[in-house]
Amino acid sequence: QVQLVESGGGLVQAGGSLRLSCAASGGTFGDYAMAWFRQAPGKDREFIARRNWSGTRTYYADSVKGRFTISRDNAGNTVYLQMNSLKPEDTAVYYCAAGPSVSQKFVYWGQGTQVTVSS
Repeated sequence: QVQLVESGGGLVQAGGSLRLSCAASGGTFGDYAMAWFRQAPGKDREFIARRNWSGTRTYYADSVKGRFTISRDNAGNTVYLQMNSLKPEDTAVYYCAAGPSVSQKFVYWGQGTQVTVSS
């Protein structure tokens, strides 16, 4: 059973940056593809970014491409989401997820961390 714990959320002004972290435990980190999703109030959960262990397969939602970067520290069992040029519409709860591959359903989820971008 994989446990995921996100951190790094907070309040930031538009145009600012935040880096989210997701610490994984309870499994072999290298076996999993990792991803970030977000959910704004009243909206469905939205895919943001995902990548495999080596980084050879990395994908982003169009809404964040060029502004957000997903990376992972396999030795430290941590995945990151660097968010630059933040916009008020990026305000949401951000979730980390793990799954068997980037093309399959993500089955393990963290509890989420709130990101609020003020205008």
